[in-house]
Amino acid sequence: MLFWFRSIRARLVFWYTLLVLSTLVAFGVASYYYTSQKLTESLDRSLGNEVRWVQNFIQPRSSKVKPSRRSIDALLARKGKPLPPPVTVPLDSARRDSMAKAVPADEAADEIWNQIYEHTLLSPKKTYIQVADRKGVILYRSYSMGDDSLSVPDTLAENSSMMGTMYLSGEAVRVAAARDANFTVLVGYPLAELREALENLYSNSVLLIPIAFGISVIGGLLLAHRSLKPVDDVTRRARQITAENLDQTIPERAVDDEIGRLVSTFNDMIRRLHDSFAQVRQFSGDASHELRTPLTVMRGEIEVALRSPKTPDQYREVLSSALEETLRMAAILDNLMTLAKADQGIVDTHLSEVRLDQLVEELYDDSTILAEPKSISVTVKERQPITIVGDRVKLRQLFLNLITNAIRYTPTGGAVSLSVARENGTALFEVADTGIGIPPGEIGKIFDRFYRVDKARSRELGGSGLGLSIAKLIAEQHRGRISVASEPHRGSTFTVHLPIS
Repeated sequence: MLFWFRSIRARLVFWYTLLVLSTLVAFGVASYYYTSQKLTESLDRSLGNEVRWVQNFIQPRSSKVKPSRRSIDALLARKGKPLPPPVTVPLDSARRDSMAKAVPADEAADEIWNQIYEHTLLSPKKTYIQVADRKGVILYRSYSMGDDSLSVPDTLAENSSMMGTMYLSGEAVRVAAARDANFTVLVGYPLAELREALENLYSNSVLLIPIAFGISVIGGLLLAHRSLKPVDDVTRRARQITAENLDQTIPERAVDDEIGRLVSTFNDMIRRLHDSFAQVRQFSGDASHELRTPLTVMRGEIEVALRSPKTPDQYREVLSSALEETLRMAAILDNLMTLAKADQGIVDTHLSEVRLDQLVEELYDDSTILAEPKSISVTVKERQPITIVGDRVKLRQLFLNLITNAIRYTPTGGAVSLSVARENGTALFEVADTGIGIPPGEIGKIFDRFYRVDKARSRELGGSGLGLSIAKLIAEQHRGRISVASEPHRGSTFTVHLPIS
């Protein structure tokens, strides 16, 4: 059971159905109480209107009002005598008033009660009407409940009205009462019919809520299955992709929804992994090749030296060559360590104010020494006094890598120029050479690790393919960048852009 709830589909259906059920129950309860309140308010308004109608009807005829014969006949009927039918006089008010003067007083009083009784019969509600005089003697009532009658509340003052619930022969009755100087009028309505309507509403809710709940469960299952099916497809496809087939991707969806964006994100991640794995494989191959070459040279020279006795000068020559290869391997390993730390986010930077013009002057002296074996002339075209905040050691390494790279790929008798200038709040350090240049299609790759335009020639010249990668890394650590302009067989220009502030 717990395993089933680990499924997003199951949890989605569970919470969806719980929300629907809670909504239906809350709606049913709210509907029940709202309907009950509205029915009660409507009943109270109707009873109040009935009370006012009876008051307005009998008040002008108060002098003719006497106890109703129907009330007396009802008492006789309870003693075993027949109950005569009610007397109904369907006359208009003008004719009725004119005839009232010509009939005896008892008949005029009965006419008043007959009109009230006729109004009760025509009313759509089963109302109880009771009229009493100021002494509490019941003059008329339209119901027969034995000796029980609607009791006049003691709190009912003269010229006032009130609403309440009474019990008549054990039956709850909603009663509106009003009292004036002559009469007390009570109009009631049995609450059984109101309760019956509410019970019907309750029964319908009890019947419909489970049906709606069942439909919501089925609909939730279908919707969850349909909505999450693409996720299952993505999961199945993703499981099939390993390090050996990172060239595969998940089919894109035509709809730009959450699943579509998830698929696009997965494909982007797979492509990045593919590029990373390819870079790691290339990096591992290049690193092993770079380290294997000096080791092979050292092994061969040492094996040759051990085959036969050598003179001290010959041994010294072998040791010098071994030292040279060892230094070369140490430089490669140092560069690899620097790049590995950068990949892990480890930045060891010591910031201070650095005078670039002074740094270029120092590098000029070093570059002339490096360029002397190839008779390359080194010049400084421009040297503006510029101060930036940075790591002096790393900036020197950055500039020296570019200068060394320029001298290495410049033929004998060529030229290399240095300059440092200011442009729009940026310090520009420029190294230009008259070397072999870079093909246009290769410029975007020269900062990759171990990448060389001409691999064979680069190894002959002593390059490891890591200098430009480290130069780019240092520039980025100083919030700068390196731009390249080159033309094959005519030379290259590397420009470092560093923010001054």
